[in-house]
This record gives sequence, structure tokens and C-alpha cells, in this order.
Amino acid sequence: MSTQDRAVLEVVKESGESTLDRATAKAKETFDQFLNVSLNIAVTGKTGSGKSSFVNVILGLRDNDEGAAPTGVTETTKEPTMYVHPTMPNVKIWDLPGIGSPNFKANKYLKEMKFKTYDFFIILNSERFMQNDILLAKEIRKRKKFFYFVRSKIDIDISSEQRKKRFNEQKVLDTIREDCQNNLKEMGDSKVFLISSVDLGKYDFEMLENTLLEELPVHKRSALLQAWPVCSAACLEKKIKLFKGLIWATSLASAGVAAAPVPGLSVVCDAVIVLLFLSRCYYAFGLDDRSLKRLSKKVGIPLKEYRAKSKFADAIQKKAITTIQVSSALVTLAAIKDMLSLLPGVGSAVAAGLSFASTQYLLREGLNELANTALEIRKVAGLDTI
Repeated sequence: MSTQDRAVLEVVKESGESTLDRATAKAKETFDQFLNVSLNIAVTGKTGSGKSSFVNVILGLRDNDEGAAPTGVTETTKEPTMYVHPTMPNVKIWDLPGIGSPNFKANKYLKEMKFKTYDFFIILNSERFMQNDILLAKEIRKRKKFFYFVRSKIDIDISSEQRKKRFNEQKVLDTIREDCQNNLKEMGDSKVFLISSVDLGKYDFEMLENTLLEELPVHKRSALLQAWPVCSAACLEKKIKLFKGLIWATSLASAGVAAAPVPGLSVVCDAVIVLLFLSRCYYAFGLDDRSLKRLSKKVGIPLKEYRAKSKFADAIQKKAITTIQVSSALVTLAAIKDMLSLLPGVGSAVAAGLSFASTQYLLREGLNELANTALEIRKVAGLDTI
């Protein structure tokens, strides 16, 4: 427990029970919001622009994975299709039909897509942005929602231009960006993000993430950060910072349960809170089997053995919740004891429930170890470092 945390706790205690109750209630509210705040992302644009591939990128899925949005050169999306994030069920990605396609007329489209459902819109195009894109953006702006122009399939453009003499990648990118912005002049000073769904570490994918984090309401940012794929070391560090900032509230929320006069409730709820928090870290940092398999295939290096070095990651992978659900009913007391017995100095705490200090210690140790494991894996994979 840090000196700062100890000092704050003492102030709360000395201020009286009502203050402590209020602090605990606020902590529970913060933790509940962290677990449950919803985020609905709409992805739309021209038919064939790579909408479904972009949806799959945010879902952390490959195009041929089970549950992935279907892709193709023809319009595969005939109506708004919702995809629930596989590890963040409160985050939903909506694949909307291509505006201006033969199946959808712009004026009808704008009435039928239920704009109020979505927190923001990604408008994709793999070529020039056209009048239909502008029409859609104007309607979104009129309804006071955020939208972001994304120029997709940049890797294909770069690959094509590389065959030419005096190829200069930055010049190609600048030309594409300028061309897109010229077509969007009537929208004012609109940013255009250049991305490749094949390589998230290149181009503007991280810039798009940063812009979304700046413009989203504060309580929505944690949902985006948890669900967003790890595209760089800087992205991973933002996730780590998010979880570090939640340890205090999570520990206090857990301590509040200990006062409940129900035998066994404290131990179950304490352990569930620890499991939920560390499992969220595990998935957000890309330590799950699917993420590591995808990264291993990309870099040609087996990576699961590095995860196995972490007792926390190994325990979560073997004993914890397989899909993140905010429900203690999914976790049996036996499974909790089994998992916690793998962690240092915790087994005996199960019988009595975890105190504020021990919960805080466990969360910090777990978070730090999972974070270091994720950073080491990126280093072994030869990816960028801070």
C-alpha cells in the first residue's frame, strides 16, 4: 500500500462512518461503470471499402474467424448488424450497409439506420470520399454526433506505388490525405485517418484511437481502451495506466463487501472482483490465446511460452472465466480457491475474505506482472517499444 493511499484511507476513516460509506458507494459506482458502461460504434461507408474487415479488427478477429463480420467485394451487409466484442460484451460494433449501394438509397438510409443507437460513426472509403459520404456526415453532425473519416486499404496503395521509380512513402501518404481532404472541403477542417486493417502499427490507426479518447465522454473512454486492439507499445501503456488508476476504487469496492453480514459473501465477492479486474487486464493486454496466436502467426515466433512465465496470466488462462461476464454466478468458490492458491500469499486469505490492503496489493502485483508480460511479449515479437 503506498504512502499516498494510506494517508487517504486514514483521512476517510477519521472523517466518520458516513464519509467512508459515501467513499465506498462512489468506489462501487466507479467499478460498476468500469465493468458495464456501454459503447456502440457504427462503421459505414461505400460498399467494398473494407467496413467488415475494420469491424473485425476492433473485435480482435480475423476475417475467417467464427463470429467475424462477413467480408466480400459485394454488399454483404443488408441491414445494421451488431457484433458484440468477444471479451467486452458491453462494447458493440455495428456494421452498417454501404451508403449509395444498389440496395440502399441515401435518403432512405439516413432514416432507417437509427442514429440514436450509436456513440460515434466511422465513415470508411478505400478511394475518394464522395457526395454520399458528405451527406451522411452532415446528417450525423446535424444530430450532434461525432464522425470520423477513415481512408482504408492504405497498404494496397503503398504496395502499388512501390513499383514506381523514385517511390517515397511519405509523399504517397501526403498525396492521398490531401486528395481526401479536397473532396471533403465543404465539411470544413475534417481530419482523415489513413489506416490498414492488415497492419495496425502503421499509418494513423493509433492517431484515430487518440482522437476518439480525446472526444469521447470520460465514462466511455475506459470501454474503448479495453476493447481497442493493442496496436503499439504506447497503446498498451495507455491501457496499463487506465487499470492502475482503477485499483483504489476496485479495492475499496471490495472492502465494502466485507461488511456484509452474510457468511461466505465477502470471500466470494472479493475473489470475483479480483478475477474480473485481472481478467480484464489479461484480455485488454492481448494475453489471451486468440490474440497470442494471431501475433505469433504474424511474426513467426511462438509466444505462449512467455505468457506461461506469469503465474497470474497462467492462473487466469487455466482457471478463470473464459469469457468476460459481469456475473459472480459464473465463478464457483472451488474455482476461485483453486486459482488463488496459485498466487503468492493469498491461499489463506480465501477463508477470511480479502481486506482492503490485501486486495489492493493483489491487484497491483497482478496488474504489474501482466503488464510486464505483455511488454516482454511485444519485445520478443520485435515490435515497437516505449
